[in-house]
Amino acid sequence: MGMSVTISVAAAEDKDAVEQILKLQYLCYQSEAEIYGDYSIEPLTQSLDSIRAEMAAGTVLVARLGDEVVASVRGTVDADGTARIGKLIVHPRMQRHGLGGRLLDAIEQHLGATGTAKCFQLSSGHRSEQNLQLYRKHGYAAVDTQRVNERLTRVTLAKDVPADAFVPSA
Repeated sequence: MGMSVTISVAAAEDKDAVEQILKLQYLCYQSEAEIYGDYSIEPLTQSLDSIRAEMAAGTVLVARLGDEVVASVRGTVDADGTARIGKLIVHPRMQRHGLGGRLLDAIEQHLGATGTAKCFQLSSGHRSEQNLQLYRKHGYAAVDTQRVNERLTRVTLAKDVPADAFVPSA
């Protein structure tokens, strides 16, 4: 009998989770670095302390298969109500099975539950077609593009938080 993937909040104090997130991030961003010809991108150079700081400042969700972290996503809600979602990663062997979409839905639910989020926003490189396709499938639309360098244009996508989407149950 197979195991189920569970999604939960990761704590900065969970040393094992932080280390697994960093290793998974390094694995997952190799393909992005190859697409853009740049292996110095921030996800490949980020430190454990930096991930811990992100965890303390916002929300980090992990998907686990047993004890193994197989996917992760991060999010924060700014003072203006923009819920920023980033670093959605899924282990290559787990991709194309809906886990990225489940994790995206889960972080939206989590960030939207506070009642302060007005819109969700995330970004991707212009050549990262699988990522862009996932985001469009989940209702995101491009709202801005920014040329970072000759190889990369960052596409920012957003969608409004539905007014009744995350009303806590009584």
